Amino acid sequence: MRLSTKGRYAVMAMADLARHGRSEAGEGRAVSLAEIATRQEISLSYLEQLFARLRKSGLVSSVRGPGGGYRLAKTARETVVSEIVLAVDEPIRAVRCAAHGTPRGCMLGGERCITHNLWEDLGDEIHRYLSSVSLEDVILNRTSRRPAPGAAQIGVAA
Repeated sequence: MRLSTKGRYAVMAMADLARHGRSEAGEGRAVSLAEIATRQEISLSYLEQLFARLRKSGLVSSVRGPGGGYRLAKTARETVVSEIVLAVDEPIRAVRCAAHGTPRGCMLGGERCITHNLWEDLGDEIHRYLSSVSLEDVILNRTSRRPAPGAAQIGVAA
């Protein structure tokens, strides 16, 4: 499966930007990469590389000058995790073939391996899941299907 540190760090940084990109009055504010680097413990130079890709993909906009930094280009609710990962990484896939739908398979002879469809389907499921999760879901901790700690359990009595 190909979800590298680029994808994970980009999602962490974008979630941080979504959380800290609002003033107490609710107005949008630019967040510096230095702030994100400190809070998320990610190298500033690595963040600069990631944000160049995120900006090129239209997911963030940059603000120059004093108080400058980055802002989300869309709301946290409108920004989905798969967009972020795809902006900085190669497509999410679990097969070793070069590209989806390639006529050449995984094996040296050009055939697909016996488990190709299993891994390709898994990659599709991961992509579908990440496409269903917004930055808002991440920062509000709404990504888990497990009940929150302390939540009432509804069940059938035996």
